[in-house]
Amino acid sequence: MWSSPQIQSWSMEPKEDMDMEKSRVLVIGGAGDIGKHIVAASVHLGHPTAILIKEFAPSDIIKVQLLNSWVNSGASLLKGDLFDHESLVKAIKCADIVISAVGPHQVAEQTRIVAAIKEAGSVKRSVPSEFGSDVDRLHTVDPAVSLCALKANFRRVIEAEGIPHTYVSCNSFAETYLPSIGDVTAIGAGPPASKITILGDGDAKAVFVFKDDIATYTMRVVDDARTLNKILYMRRPTNVVSHNELISMWEKKAGRTLQKVHLPEEEILKWIEEAVFPLNILLSLALSIFARGDQSNFDIDPAVGVEATS
Repeated sequence: MWSSPQIQSWSMEPKEDMDMEKSRVLVIGGAGDIGKHIVAASVHLGHPTAILIKEFAPSDIIKVQLLNSWVNSGASLLKGDLFDHESLVKAIKCADIVISAVGPHQVAEQTRIVAAIKEAGSVKRSVPSEFGSDVDRLHTVDPAVSLCALKANFRRVIEAEGIPHTYVSCNSFAETYLPSIGDVTAIGAGPPASKITILGDGDAKAVFVFKDDIATYTMRVVDDARTLNKILYMRRPTNVVSHNELISMWEKKAGRTLQKVHLPEEEILKWIEEAVFPLNILLSLALSIFARGDQSNFDIDPAVGVEATS
């Protein structure tokens, strides 16, 4: 048996009538892969935090446990929906910071968040759902190129509407790639026993960051003037490594040598065409990350971006 969460409601008064030291944070998509970490980081750093949810008593026990964990940590739950403009505006009016962590199927729907932010008129920072490579610098193929185009187009919408923002370019989730030592053919299978697949020559540099760190960096900069209307790059030098370097580190620790199988780009492209969702997106992103080095093959322009650890 499990119980529905005991709801801790935010006051629905606008923020300017409140005396708060920390900015109020609203997370949309808080139950998602990175959203859960952002909620936890926001609460940990002392922000009054709320999560937009469709229902207070879902039938899924895992979802109920998640909602209860949020409430027990001091977060609040606001009932609302991305497709219910009135509820969205009502929730956003309570917040200083609006963070979207919606999944790939809802990226285009973030224009609804922009419309609600414009109507609410009180948001001082918006963080759209990116949390990956810099979408304006990727050179990949479909289906990832279409997803990145949606994110890039949404950047232009935010800028055209004059919404204060920070784009988070955290690059690659370490939890996704490191357990297989960067072998995208074996994600979820653990370290390779004897043979490893390398996309391209293995020399392109990728960037790996753990989700807890991504969330912490995100929350530390939402009130930082240096990141306003800029791209936050998470690209600490020690986290920038090639696939060959990853393999070498693993071989030294494991005390054995792996057989390397290199896939040329034409084989990667064929593989992407034959794959289905979500593997096809993962592979097309991997082409950009591991074969073309799109996460590290440019210098950060201080006029448009800042590096998180600096």
